[in-house]
Amino acid sequence: MPASSAPRAKLSKERIVDAAMELADRHGVEALTIRALAAELGSKPMTLYTHVDGKETLLDLMVERVFSEIDLPPEGLEWREAIRTRCRSARVVLVRHPWAVPLLESRRSPGPELLRHHEAMLATLERGGLSLPLMAHGYAILDSFVYGFAIEEANLPDLGGDGLSEAAADIAQAFMTGEYPQLTRLAMEHVAQPDYSFGASFDVGLDMILAGLEDAVAPSPE
Repeated sequence: MPASSAPRAKLSKERIVDAAMELADRHGVEALTIRALAAELGSKPMTLYTHVDGKETLLDLMVERVFSEIDLPPEGLEWREAIRTRCRSARVVLVRHPWAVPLLESRRSPGPELLRHHEAMLATLERGGLSLPLMAHGYAILDSFVYGFAIEEANLPDLGGDGLSEAAADIAQAFMTGEYPQLTRLAMEHVAQPDYSFGASFDVGLDMILAGLEDAVAPSPE
């Protein structure tokens, strides 16, 4: 059978979500409409409505997919290492899908993947001896850090290789008047170094947060 006459893959909810994720990854969630998605799939908008009720339902399914891609904190690991595993995974997934960050906590119809994820995180924090208020504070602080870091990392210029350090050296030329000594020092003595990595700050920040939570749990010396 000629390739041009090969039957098109059957439309399904999973295939629709796959295409929606790819479209959002390329162009952002603002570009995601039922009409645009139908064109992406070589279908018609009304056909998609037989599988999803509308864009809000589709966004719910996409959020579920994002949570399914993030590793849960492993139950067999010490609680801080389990949290590190989950947060590192979340960072990778959200850099891949930066459009998802504003949606993750905004859904009015949370699905099982989202709920399972939150349950596992809270159980891990409780395992670390955190009180209920400290669990709430800790989870909010951890996700604020992870989400914010992922957005910033995803929006860094795609310079590749030594491009970021080269850009820092170029920017530093604007500082040569001596008016911005700390910016010049940061650019030339840190960012422009061959081994510089913006991503290295992630584990540093994560360790600071976990150390702070551990200190908050520790009893005060008498």
